Amino acid sequence: MNVIEVVETDGSTSHSADEDVQIFALVLINSAVELSGDSIGRHPRLLRMIQDDLFHHLVHYGTSSSQLVLAMICSTVLSIYHFLRRFMRLQLEAFFNYVLFRVALQGPSIQIQEVATEGIINFCRQPAFILEAYVNYDCNFMSRNVFEDIGKLLCRQAFPTPSSLTSLQLQAFEGLVILIHNIADNINMEDPSTFKPRGFEVTEYRPFWEENPEEEDENWVDSVRLRKAQKRKIMIAGNHYNLDDKKGLDYLKISNLVSGEAPDAKAYAAFFRFTPGLDKVSIGDYLGDPDEFHIKVLKEFTDTFEFSGMVLDTALRTYLETFRLPGESQKIHRIIEAFADRYYDQQSSEIFASKDAVLVLSYSIIMLNTDQHNPQVKKKMTEEEFIRNNRAINGGNDLPREYLSELFHSISTNEIKIDKQMMSNPNEMSPSRWVELVNRSRLANPFFQCDFDGRIGRDMFAAIAGPSVATLSACFEHAEEDELLHECVEGLFSIGRIAQYGLEDTLDELIAAFCKFTMLLNPYASTEETLFSFSNDLKSRMATLAVFTIANSFGFSIRGGWRNIVDCLLKLRRLKLLPQSVVEPDTDPASASDASSSSFRSESGPIFPNQDPRFSNGHQSSGIIARFSHFLAVDSAEDSLTLGASEFEQNLKIIKQCRIKNIFTSSRNFPDEGLVHLGRSLIFAAAGKGQKFNTPIEEEETIGFCWDLINTITISNIHRFSAFWPSFHDNLIAVAQFPLFSPVPFAERAMLCHLKLCLKLVSTRQADMLPEELIFRSITLMWKLDKEILDTCSEAIFKIISRILVEFPENIQTQLGWKSVLHLLVVTGRNPETYDQGVETLITILSNTNHLSRINYPCCIDCAFGFIGLKACPVDKKIKILDLLIETMNLLIRWHKNGFSDHAISNYRSSTSSNTSSSSLEENSKSLGTSNLALNMFVKLGEFLKNTSLARREEVRNHAIQGLGSIFPLAENLDFSSTSCMKCFNLVVCPMVDDLHEKVLVYSRRENVEVELRSWEESLKRSMKVLTDAFMHFLKLIWENQGFRTFWLGVLRRMDTCMKSDMGIYGETSLRKLVPELLRQMIMKMKDDNILLPSKGDDLWEITYIQIQWIAPSLKDELFPAM
Repeated sequence: MNVIEVVETDGSTSHSADEDVQIFALVLINSAVELSGDSIGRHPRLLRMIQDDLFHHLVHYGTSSSQLVLAMICSTVLSIYHFLRRFMRLQLEAFFNYVLFRVALQGPSIQIQEVATEGIINFCRQPAFILEAYVNYDCNFMSRNVFEDIGKLLCRQAFPTPSSLTSLQLQAFEGLVILIHNIADNINMEDPSTFKPRGFEVTEYRPFWEENPEEEDENWVDSVRLRKAQKRKIMIAGNHYNLDDKKGLDYLKISNLVSGEAPDAKAYAAFFRFTPGLDKVSIGDYLGDPDEFHIKVLKEFTDTFEFSGMVLDTALRTYLETFRLPGESQKIHRIIEAFADRYYDQQSSEIFASKDAVLVLSYSIIMLNTDQHNPQVKKKMTEEEFIRNNRAINGGNDLPREYLSELFHSISTNEIKIDKQMMSNPNEMSPSRWVELVNRSRLANPFFQCDFDGRIGRDMFAAIAGPSVATLSACFEHAEEDELLHECVEGLFSIGRIAQYGLEDTLDELIAAFCKFTMLLNPYASTEETLFSFSNDLKSRMATLAVFTIANSFGFSIRGGWRNIVDCLLKLRRLKLLPQSVVEPDTDPASASDASSSSFRSESGPIFPNQDPRFSNGHQSSGIIARFSHFLAVDSAEDSLTLGASEFEQNLKIIKQCRIKNIFTSSRNFPDEGLVHLGRSLIFAAAGKGQKFNTPIEEEETIGFCWDLINTITISNIHRFSAFWPSFHDNLIAVAQFPLFSPVPFAERAMLCHLKLCLKLVSTRQADMLPEELIFRSITLMWKLDKEILDTCSEAIFKIISRILVEFPENIQTQLGWKSVLHLLVVTGRNPETYDQGVETLITILSNTNHLSRINYPCCIDCAFGFIGLKACPVDKKIKILDLLIETMNLLIRWHKNGFSDHAISNYRSSTSSNTSSSSLEENSKSLGTSNLALNMFVKLGEFLKNTSLARREEVRNHAIQGLGSIFPLAENLDFSSTSCMKCFNLVVCPMVDDLHEKVLVYSRRENVEVELRSWEESLKRSMKVLTDAFMHFLKLIWENQGFRTFWLGVLRRMDTCMKSDMGIYGETSLRKLVPELLRQMIMKMKDDNILLPSKGDDLWEITYIQIQWIAPSLKDELFPAM
């Protein structure tokens, strides 16, 4: 290969290599390597010759040879990789770095660039190369990211220009597709629908510069991923360092790249030595600092160099390439002194007698370099002057004159360039770099050969995912030939096969790219234009089918891409290309499962090759896609006429192949996060986000369609309702806060969907109450958004509510559930068409005590009060409801005797959502200060009867008063204490008397209402009798309470108020006859029970006497004869 010809022209000479001889030599070398195979590794000298001499020449001639020679060089290196890569780790990296990458990007001609690109592609065709390149180079912080650079180079060269695709672009495109297929065919891991990617984080300090042989590590995959994570952190630290050196070094500590307790100088030295792109000036200043730790870092930094076999100036060049010497002389001295020590320890000859000789000569070389190449120096140093200046520096003796002369000429002809540029990968392989590489190769670990691992395959593709999707999408856009379109689709689908393993962002980008080509999301195109484009553009139909095929195949990995898919779906619906079966429920669960497992097949035959790794081994031929594309094209008019199919029918046939319904029915296989994203996209689309409606009817139909789909996916995933519905609910709240959100008709359709889901949930008894709680929270939110829907949809709401209450009342387990259902029952009762059925439903619930529980009892009372308050409710129905509730007093007694009162309140509260407002039952428990649940429910019932006593119909209110009088004495069976008894009086009986007295006063001031006034007066008299009877019944109990005196005065005050009621123009009240009699009964009872007696120290007798004088003086002599 070194055969050259000297050509003299016009007095000048040039060297030209004999190309035929070079090719012949390369053929011989290639044949020798292929025939010898890996047996060369057993011959150290022969192996060393290949590692050093052969590879050095291959790298040297690779950058300056003709196309044929470069092609043979690439072929030779490929053979060496195949048989001897274990021994050629750094050499192979150098070949990519200095030859293939450089020529492919900066070659003198397109032809030579094509040869270099083809060389890269041939490597990519090797099954194990891309993984091994990633493991050996990309995951080693001292090496270049070879795999990532290959992927990005192919993307860059394949990216199309506005003009037609060139041969180089097509070649790079082919290489990119090969690389992607290689990963996709080997990435098979566990079920992708259950795959959970585990990213690697540097959680503890581990020396990142130490290379441990992967062959000795059983968990080599984890070790490789950890090294890649460390390398990624090092690059970030480098960026921080260039902006602020202190922050950069602090980031090393934060990232556990250096020990926080006792920093290791080797860590900092390795960071400065091998991190590309660092500021050379900052490195020089750090290394020259006199601080003790900085001096240790300087020594460790210098020890990373291998100077064996290097001439002094070559070693100095290598050393000074990595940083810029600082300007301060003392710093320069420390740095050069460290260099001299290292060089002297590694010198292979006996030229230097001491380290001082190396130090002095190194200084002299630096000064010579400045003298020879600084334009401000006019008088240049001569060779003799340089030799004379360095006399007697070698332990008192002179260095060999020939040695010094060589140094002088080397420096004068080739400057040691000390610049301020950032450290980067050099483009040229200098002799000094090659010597350093050979020295490093002796110490470096061998090339690690490994089998493909899916976890690493996923990580490596993530490094080139963005450029790959962008490039293939651009190629698909510019492709005009069917074959190129097929290859683009195959490549993009292979990306999907890879991205399903935790690369959700990449899959979303892929979907966005395909959606762009469907022409369905063009906001400026009319419906007619969109339909025309879809019908006549092969790309549009292929992209549409691809979008939904990806959704069918990889739906479990899609996240944000659902928004684009939903938008396409809605556009197809507006084009009337969507079959109604999409939103029809799947009655056969097994069919959905079968459809999921054969998502790439249909009635018309195969569409795409099945990409599911569970059912497919490797990348299949493109014949299936070719047949599918031929089916899509239908570009022959004769075929259309033969088939007798219209353009619209052809479009419907294509959409049928999309298996859109299967996307939603198979959502049961989606992870929670994927399902949440799908639901979010549908909810936002239903709210009009990103949508443009031409008519209100179109808006209503679209919203209904979205909610039908939400209903479909929710029913398919009803078994894990609690896992995803909270996010759905949060999305509903977010929708309600949109600036231009209109709840009509969103809330109406949402309400009906929620009720259907509720019916599905309660149709079977749930072990967990959370799903029921969640759905009723959302139902409540919907009717609060637009309360008018309770009227406009009352019939539809009532049908579902009544079915829930009649068929599945025992399955409603939460207080919120009962509260919501019974509230909706009351609201729908306003509708004349559903009123009768609503009342009968409530009566059915109340008639069967098995349907009543501590959870729903307060809600049933509220519902009953709602129906009784309706004007349209007949009196007999109201009385029937009152009787049923009054009878439940026996149920309360039975519950109490069964012994659930001690902890029932806590159980009750645990069944109530923390986000709902406190119920009246909870308020009563606080007011009574007791955990006696039955007693609290009794108060709830009493308050209901008290409130009903204000009904307009006399029969109803009198019946309520009578009922209260009948149940109050029974409360003694609920373990009344004196305190709780008195509080029940204050909460129920006394307020009833006060409210009725207020009504009497109101009517007494009106004209022509005497009948109504006398009716209310009669109710007041009944309530006072209830008060009197209850007082006498519980007299001994309440007398034990310290507040009895105050309570008794309150009773006397109410009697006084009623006694002195002014009936205005309607004459005297009949209460004046009743009150004295009631007072007489109560005082006589108090006397009989020895409660009201004249005694010293007790003023109750005297106070009562004074009050009787004011209220009913006629009773004074009878009740207090001794006064």
